[in-house]
Amino acid sequence: MDRSDAVSGAVDEAVVDTAVGLKTYEVRTYGCQMNVHDSERLSGLLEGAGYVRAPEGSDGDADVVVFNTCAVRENADNRLYGNLGRLAPRKASRPGMQIAVGGCLAQKDRDTIVKKAPWVDVVFGTHNIGKLPVLLERARVQEEAQVEIAESLEAFPSTLPTRRESAYAAWVSISVGCNNTCTFCIVPALRGKEKDRRTGDILAEIEALVAEGVSEITLLGQNVNAYGSDIGDREAFSKLLRACGKIEGLERVRFTSPHPRDFTDDVIAAMAETPNVMPQLHMPLQSGSDTVLKAMRRSYRQERYLGIIEKVRAAIPHAAITTDIIVGFPGETEEDFEQTLHVVREARFAQAFTFQYSKRPGTPAATMEDQIPKEVVQARYERLVALQEEISWDENKKQVGRTLELMVAEGEGRKDGATRRLSGRAPDNRLVHFTKPDEEVRPGDVVTVEVTYAAPHHLLAEGPVLAVRRTRAGDAWEKRNAAEAAKPAGVMLGLPGIGAPAPSPAPASACGCD
Repeated sequence: MDRSDAVSGAVDEAVVDTAVGLKTYEVRTYGCQMNVHDSERLSGLLEGAGYVRAPEGSDGDADVVVFNTCAVRENADNRLYGNLGRLAPRKASRPGMQIAVGGCLAQKDRDTIVKKAPWVDVVFGTHNIGKLPVLLERARVQEEAQVEIAESLEAFPSTLPTRRESAYAAWVSISVGCNNTCTFCIVPALRGKEKDRRTGDILAEIEALVAEGVSEITLLGQNVNAYGSDIGDREAFSKLLRACGKIEGLERVRFTSPHPRDFTDDVIAAMAETPNVMPQLHMPLQSGSDTVLKAMRRSYRQERYLGIIEKVRAAIPHAAITTDIIVGFPGETEEDFEQTLHVVREARFAQAFTFQYSKRPGTPAATMEDQIPKEVVQARYERLVALQEEISWDENKKQVGRTLELMVAEGEGRKDGATRRLSGRAPDNRLVHFTKPDEEVRPGDVVTVEVTYAAPHHLLAEGPVLAVRRTRAGDAWEKRNAAEAAKPAGVMLGLPGIGAPAPSPAPASACGCD
């Protein structure tokens, strides 16, 4: 056995015992919901190894700084290396500080990160996030960078320890990877082929979360409604939704992101017939042009997409439907773009996450001819945003006068303190700011309000709160805050950002694959 093997074995057996004292960590997350969920796992692993979370706003002053990266955007590497460069002098003046880089960009650029930033201690990929504490300790002992990129999944992320950001809402991963071959997306190459979790394991995790006070879960996957492809059961996802409906104490179920190709009638029926599945759907469009969809290798066309929207609205009249749209894909003509605007007008999305096409190195689209000039893409983008803003406002105005049950959130209303308001999410996930009632209301509790005003991106309930329901989720939030406050002096964890996982305007939902 050589020295490396000996060190590895010792570290694998005793990593939890090696973190002496109050070492702090900071995890910086870029990208999609899957990355956010992975970061919760990374935080859990580090705390299990004896680290404590650095205070809010520490900005690189932690003993360990972890970058959980995204590779979807063209300038993702520039952003990473810029941040690493700013940390270099700090690391040089702080003996023992360590820097780790993981996630999609690490999986892609495994051979170049340490060359460009030799002060990085650990590089790990999307398939072996569970190795982070071991690799950090190995780097400390050997005094050299550790680069370990697994080519296939070593352990399903949800089997790892976690430090969830919310006391009352949780991500639950049901699959990893993607079997699609969209020409603009590099995610399948970095996350691998789709791998599904056992249904029993998913439901067991949800039941455990509910027992801890969680009342809202979001089922997560790169192509979430393709769940069941491993076993050839095309109705596995709808069956999972119905099974979630039988879990006592689980009040809200959401999911992201589906793919139109796999969005079958049984899923719509399960959404409509399962009371705790929320009337919300994020359905990526990407383009309204059949020609562009074909070039993107999207296995549906405009008629199929609008047919899904029509069926959802017929079954769930109050559903809020959101989407992702890419403007300026190579070869997109003015006629193609007009087809996208047509679909936006027909679908009447509550919100759209719109993106100007940017090259993803390693994708087929990056080398396609007829790349669209930047000024043309910008002009089309502005037209699309203006149209969607108008529609979002019109659709929100239809909510005025409705009585809604809101799950109270924390940190989602930036002006709440100044306006003496609180914020919450409606069943359809619209953000509602409401007048603070006289009685105590905690994140996770439920309030009933009447909507009085609509803006394009939020609603207001300016009258008195009609009812307050204290919940087990609110109890869980209160218990967590009490535990944080009781931490020994000197261990400044900083309070986590509590709140339901909200739709992320990060590069196309679920890593940009959909």
